[in-house]
Order: sequence, then structure tokens, then C-alpha cells
Amino acid sequence: MNLRDVVVVGAGPAGLATAIAAGKAGLDCLLIEKGALVNSLLHYPTEMVFFTTPELMEIGGMPFVSPYDKPTRLEALRYYRRVTDAYKLDISFDESVIAIAREEQVPDGRGSFVIDIQSARAVRRAVHGRFAVIATGAYDVPNRIGVPGEDLPHVSHYYTQPHPFFRKRVVIIGGKNSAAEAALDLFRAGAAAVTLVHRRPALGDSIKYWVKPDIENRIREGSIRARFDTRLVEIRPTTVVLERDGDLEEIEADAVFLLTGYGADRGLLDHAGVEVNPETLGPVFDPATYETNVPGLYVAGALVAGVQSGKIFIENGRFHGEQVIRAIVEMEQGKGTRDKAC
Repeated sequence: MNLRDVVVVGAGPAGLATAIAAGKAGLDCLLIEKGALVNSLLHYPTEMVFFTTPELMEIGGMPFVSPYDKPTRLEALRYYRRVTDAYKLDISFDESVIAIAREEQVPDGRGSFVIDIQSARAVRRAVHGRFAVIATGAYDVPNRIGVPGEDLPHVSHYYTQPHPFFRKRVVIIGGKNSAAEAALDLFRAGAAAVTLVHRRPALGDSIKYWVKPDIENRIREGSIRARFDTRLVEIRPTTVVLERDGDLEEIEADAVFLLTGYGADRGLLDHAGVEVNPETLGPVFDPATYETNVPGLYVAGALVAGVQSGKIFIENGRFHGEQVIRAIVEMEQGKGTRDKAC
């Protein structure tokens, strides 16, 4: 049996940072990624500009150089590819982790984990690791609204690019950054009509400072239509039905984007026996080490925040891996000291 020191699930920024820290500590580390490198960034709008500055997205001490104050999605993808190659990270792509289970009997006498994996081509295999880290992010599970028509083919929870919607009527549900930026992008790319629907009386205060006046001005001049204090009731093949103060309105829609936020997939945590925080619906973990209630199983990145994923970004989640590996190294050093004493 090939027993790795650390197996990391998820090759996003937090997972990559964990693997880099493991390598620097002399630990043999394998990353398992269900899609592509930093897969969540592929769901971002193609021309998106990050809210943060380049240096706050750096991992492993490698500089992120950009000619802009705020880096673009394309630059971020290029940067993380470069980091991966520079540190020669061992990553298995297009493989999903089905389950993580604790196994107590291994050749060296220590406990370890067996990680059950299935590839995109339905090939199953098992990987064994002395420690496991789940860093699967919080962008895989969209917040569903639960209205009729949510699964129609012209409805999506992700927005990537405007070109396919040229001269089409688009309805966007949401009132934060992703909704505002998508509305502006579609309007400027020639969508026939863009309507923003938000259940609150105004746009979110957290919208990027350079985006908010832009979207507000476009709404004020009528270039983008807005329906505030309004609830989506139903999505039909060519229209959506809205409700405000008991009154119904039906407007035409060739495409509908439900940009109402995302959350972490807790299935893997549940299967592994990780306890859930009833307030955040995220994993229970030691804030000093990020170890869960399952000994040797750690979490890192946006996953740790549960439904409060907006509190963890690349800027702060990138440091979780260093804390995880530091805890593992200290634990190993402690064991070595006790073994010598015995």
C-alpha cells in the first residue's frame, strides 16, 4: 500500500497553499481535484476583475505580478498554474472523492485514512493518507430558490460571459456583486433587455465600490430595469412571474440567472463523521489547527465557514493550510519525542 503523508481534497487556492506548506515541511502530499486547477474560478465571469490586490492572492511566497491594481480572472488562472509548476505539486485531476474513512491498522502502526475516488470516466480507486485535508471551497452548491421552473434549460446559477445573450431578454435574480456585474456586462454586450430582480429594497452594500455607482446610474437612466422588494414566483419557458406587495407581474425572458449565492458541499464531511456547527452549518473544527472532531482530518478555505462563506476569501483562506501543516508537524514531533521516551 502506498501511504501518502497528506492527501488534500480540492486544488483551489487553499488546497494548493496546503500542499505547498506540506512540501516545505518535507511531507509527501497528493492533491485530488474533481475538475481543473482552481476549478471554481472557471465559474467566474470571463472578464471578471477581483476585488482584492494581487499580493493578497499570493500563495507559497511566490509574487503575483500584475500591471493592474486589481487582477483579472485570466491573470489569476495563469498565476496559479505557474505556482503549481514551480512547486511541482502532485495533483490528480478529474477525480472526485466519494468517501473518506478512518482506518486504524496500517503497516507503520499508525492510524490513517482511505480515500475512495472515482474518475470522470467512472474508474474507481483508493488512496491512503496518514492525514487528510478537505479544501473543497464553497462555490459548488448554488443556493436554490425552490420555485417552479428552476431547472429549465435556459436557467443557470452561474454567469460566465455575455456574448450568447446578444439581443436576448435576460432576467437576473439577486442584488449583490455577481448580479450587478452580470447585469452591467450583459447590458454593454447588447442584450435586448436586462432586468434585475431583488427581494430587498436596494442593492447590497457590499457591492464593489467601482461597480455600485455604475449599476445605480444604469438603473436610474433605465438602461437596466430593476424590481426591488420583489420575489420570483415562477419561471416559465419564455417568461418569469414576479410578485410585489401581492401584485403579480409577468415579464419576458430568454435567459434567467439565479445569482443568489453558493455554499459548500457537506456530503463528504457528513460521510466522514465531521460534526456540523448548527449556526454556520459548516464543520466543527479547532480554530488553532483546523482539525475536525475526526482525529487527523482537517479543513481549509471557504469550506470552514459553511453558509457564511462570504467571510472567507482567497485573502484569508490561503493561510489555513500553513496552520494545518504546522499542527501536523508539531503532532509528529510530539509523537517522536514520546516514542523515544518509551
